[in-house]
Amino acid sequence: MNPYERYVLPWLIHWVMGARLFEPYRRRVAAAARGRVLEVGIGSGYNLRHYGPDVEAVVGVDPSPHLLARADKAPRRAGLPLELHVLDAERLPFADDSFDTVVMTWVLCSVPDVPTALAELRRVLRPGGRLVFVEHGLAPEPGVQAWQRRLTPLWRPLAGGCHLDRPADALLEAAGFRLEHLERGYGPGPHLLAYLYEGEAVAG
Repeated sequence: MNPYERYVLPWLIHWVMGARLFEPYRRRVAAAARGRVLEVGIGSGYNLRHYGPDVEAVVGVDPSPHLLARADKAPRRAGLPLELHVLDAERLPFADDSFDTVVMTWVLCSVPDVPTALAELRRVLRPGGRLVFVEHGLAPEPGVQAWQRRLTPLWRPLAGGCHLDRPADALLEAAGFRLEHLERGYGPGPHLLAYLYEGEAVAG
């Protein structure tokens, strides 16, 4: 890991992901969480303040110890148990069927091995457990898609492995998740970055 990835990138992610424009999405995703929650790519813990009384405990994983140090101090509901682990989504040391909900907010774009990570999430979700998410990714217009694909190789090293052109819904379905609710459309920001997939999927 080079100095940019170790020191500069975590600060940039913390700063960008703290933008107010993300808060409505975070509130909706967190409101759908129930029981024992695994938050993948928890980052600085911006979702923690939004988990309600239906959430019994949160286990957060992220590859960045710098971001997890911020998550440990992030505001959250009094008495909400929190565990934090420096982990990649592709290798989770948790038992099968051990979570009721998985939460992902702007994470799937930067996971190196998406099929392996999603297989792990299915494994640790109980039967009928829910994955709730908001992700950015591939836009529907061919012109925007072309620029997303053209710029991703340049963007990825600067943005922690982020891909501009991943179709979140298709990736989830290919991994065996059943999409029960999905909304797609442009959020605030440039179209290259702001085509959003928000919804809930059930582990098969």
